[in-house]
Amino acid sequence: MPQSPLPMRRVVQTWWPLAASWLLMSLELPALSAVVARLDNPEINLAAYGGIVFPLALIIESPIIMLLAASTALSRDWDSYRKLRRYMMGASALLTLLHLLVAFTPLYDVVVRGLLGAPAEIVEPGRIGLLIMTPWTWSIAYRRFNQGVLIRFGHSRSVGVGTVVRLGANGLVLTVGYLSGTVPGIVVATSAVATGVIGEAIYVGLRVRPVLRRLRELPPVPRPLTARSFARFYVPLALTSLLTLLIQPLGSAALGRMPMALESLAVWPVVSGLVFILRSVGMGYNEAVIALLDEPGAVPSLRRFAVYLSTLTTLALLVVVATPLSSFWLGGVSSLAPALVALAQPALWLALPMPGLSVLQSWYQGTLVHSRHTRGITEAVVVFMLVCGAILGAGVMGGQTPGLYVGLGAFSAATFLQTIWLWWRSRPVLRAVVSGYAAPL
Repeated sequence: MPQSPLPMRRVVQTWWPLAASWLLMSLELPALSAVVARLDNPEINLAAYGGIVFPLALIIESPIIMLLAASTALSRDWDSYRKLRRYMMGASALLTLLHLLVAFTPLYDVVVRGLLGAPAEIVEPGRIGLLIMTPWTWSIAYRRFNQGVLIRFGHSRSVGVGTVVRLGANGLVLTVGYLSGTVPGIVVATSAVATGVIGEAIYVGLRVRPVLRRLRELPPVPRPLTARSFARFYVPLALTSLLTLLIQPLGSAALGRMPMALESLAVWPVVSGLVFILRSVGMGYNEAVIALLDEPGAVPSLRRFAVYLSTLTTLALLVVVATPLSSFWLGGVSSLAPALVALAQPALWLALPMPGLSVLQSWYQGTLVHSRHTRGITEAVVVFMLVCGAILGAGVMGGQTPGLYVGLGAFSAATFLQTIWLWWRSRPVLRAVVSGYAAPL
């Protein structure tokens, strides 16, 4: 007898708090850009944050980024939770040490001047920003790990509340920095980010405590989580986040070697921030899929919702790009100089497919994580890196096109082919889910 589709209301109830969290978080970069653009030396400070601090901080934290998906999928009993927590704390300590080594030792010059080839004007501001961002990795790891527990046990709304706490702390620091008018923009931006993630981690840690008491009382899962099974599940995810984020500093390095380097690096965080706002509503769908695929009739409902959401987010960006809203955002909200607005507007057309593709990626990735077939996700990221690297390399060798256009074109084309690969790899997994098969961990 055919199963009734999972009610769409159930999908929306699980997804929207996660989408709201990502959406609110996506406002962080535009807010930072808007404030820094109104302080002294905006191009230098924006380029230092977008071209050095943010990419390097993301690279360092990459092994723990997928803790949200892992915790959502695996925190099913107290033993599994404790083993995951042990990994989180150990990895956070090692990665924080790595951050300190990069920020406080000559390794910084090797990475920034040598590997990234950053313009000389942004090297020292970038060093200051990276120093301030030291608490970032541990706070992110602790927050994402415990958010996964909240999502697993039906408390996804708390994830959105935590994001409000983060943005509130961000806004307070940004306001103080803006009103002072004397603090360098890179100090204001990184202080706001560090304060926000620490505040959110504290809130999530307090909010998860009653859920952990419930978790202690659950019976053990039939197949206990072992070091080997966790490694088989998580190593591809960790590699995925590492490879995905590795392209960020590589992209900065490529932009720094193409025409209009400083202008492209200054505009990059503003354009990326705008696109990320619309991509964000699809990113939360990944954890919603992981949490709901266990329920009867989930596949047709989740697939249908992914199509609707992909279409809507693409249309939303089209409205912005094709109307005066782009000028309002770039010149008014973000306070870019007219020359930078003229550079940024055509670039937005190159990013048009990105929001819809993000939704589809979350759908396919969620099915692979739920069924423990995480290797396909890593393969898709390798496809992304190869395509993106090839286009960026051609842009550097050609030396004719502004880096901003080459960068966005490379990211869009690579994301499209990455999505195609995820679709192909998820097809047998979806058939297995529909037939009631669940791969053992």
